[in-house]
Amino acid sequence: MTDNAASAGGSLVTGSEIARLAGVTRAAVSNWRRRYDDFPAPAGGAANSPLYALAEVQQWLDKQRKGQEVSPEVELWQALRAAYGEHTVAGLADVAGMLAGEREGRLPDEVASRVEALTRAEAPVELVKGLTERFMDSARRAGSEQVTPARVVRAVCHFAPALTDGATVFDPACGVGTLLLSVASQADVRCRGQELDADSARFTQLRADLLGRTDVRIATGDSLRADQWPDLKADLVVCDPPAGVTEWGREELLLDSRWELGTPSKAEGELAWLQHVYAHTKPRGHVLMVMPASVAYRKAGRRIRAELVRRGIVRQVVALPPGTVPSHALPVHLWCLQRPESTGGALVDFAVRMVDLTGNSPDGSLEPRDDQVAVVPPIELLDETVDLTPGSHLRYHHRDHPREYAALRKKLEARIRRLAALLPELAPGRGPGSLDSATTSVADLARAGLVAYDGAEPVSASEQLDTDFLRGFLLSGANARRSTSASGSYRLDIKGSRIPRMSIDEQRRYGSAFRALLAFEEDLREIDELSRQLADVAREGLATGTLTPEE
Repeated sequence: MTDNAASAGGSLVTGSEIARLAGVTRAAVSNWRRRYDDFPAPAGGAANSPLYALAEVQQWLDKQRKGQEVSPEVELWQALRAAYGEHTVAGLADVAGMLAGEREGRLPDEVASRVEALTRAEAPVELVKGLTERFMDSARRAGSEQVTPARVVRAVCHFAPALTDGATVFDPACGVGTLLLSVASQADVRCRGQELDADSARFTQLRADLLGRTDVRIATGDSLRADQWPDLKADLVVCDPPAGVTEWGREELLLDSRWELGTPSKAEGELAWLQHVYAHTKPRGHVLMVMPASVAYRKAGRRIRAELVRRGIVRQVVALPPGTVPSHALPVHLWCLQRPESTGGALVDFAVRMVDLTGNSPDGSLEPRDDQVAVVPPIELLDETVDLTPGSHLRYHHRDHPREYAALRKKLEARIRRLAALLPELAPGRGPGSLDSATTSVADLARAGLVAYDGAEPVSASEQLDTDFLRGFLLSGANARRSTSASGSYRLDIKGSRIPRMSIDEQRRYGSAFRALLAFEEDLREIDELSRQLADVAREGLATGTLTPEE
């Protein structure tokens, strides 16, 4: 944001927001910027993501009357939705086919005429870009998994290795090609993909052709059951696989040679996809997999995760910021793998870089701070759970043991000093059973309107009854025995319980003692938890060298 714009207090908008304001595609806004000299100049932002003063934009749209009429791009989109319904991607493929010069026309006449009119003023590639953006925005709002979200694409591109000329990039679940074509944006990179949905595969291929990407090949079919690229070995494989799918073909693929790390369970479809992409990776080649966070710790996948660590295959796990996938709040991880030169099964001493970005904004920097990174030796990961969740390892590696130990010790000492003061002063009574003779049931008290219930807890509803007195006697041994069945199960029977008859002053005296005992018990529980934490910190600090015994 520029200082002038900030001081003026005016709102700034992006190109996408201008497009929504005018009811056009982002490509149309880009055309306006090039075509009209009086289009507002950027008021902030960066060169590749400029921001504009909202007031200036609104004035320009009013002057051009572009915010008051439906644009041709919007009319085309509406016509496509009307003609194709839920199968919009088929319509996009047919539009791309017409623009690519396919002889067999598939578009309805109304849609075809609108496409033809638009191409007189807009380049075919810009038209396809604009329609693709509109489709992705629509899919995002609907929570569709048909496209990889823009923030996920940004993250994969950020963590992807640099590609050399002639490198091969593969995506076996490429959808409409957004992830594949974004990662492999260089014209001299070979792109190979496969997609189950025929319309999406066709659109990806035609879209690449219109973009001038001559070395892009997209096949159609189920990658796990019917791999169309059996001999392909890629320099980089990217994949945003379908999540939570149990019917991925385990029974028919039990003896498949791709399961070199172990046969995935039915519930671990994501680990089947991982081994599929790994099978298509050449030595020293890389894999970037988008994974649900639960794959990092689920019990069923422990053995496969252990093999990934043991063989030095998993090099980095990145926990992406909440909101990276806009359709749900579930966290998403990015697994970065590399196939070693050696295929031996011995333990390879490659530490795993753990990156936790869950405290960041989804649109913020993807470059982690030092305290968001932990480099974890494989031996620390190969325990009973083989948990690859970055956050759990960062908490261990970035703990300030001396400071934490001192703070916990101070807190524990204060609790212990307070503990004795909480105990009530109790004098000898008149002996066992001395309060049994004059008692009344809680049921009678409730019928008389002296007892009410705060949820399941009884409380006094009268000045004649003290709540702490009532609750204290309900927890007595006599009432506990009334609530215990012959089988030994316990269920507090409040209405059948009995309490002594006493004056309100006597009740308050007993209630004060019961209240002090409850506070005493609560402090004991806190002391128990603090003691456990203190012992854990001390043990870890001594074992790692961050703490040492005093001489």
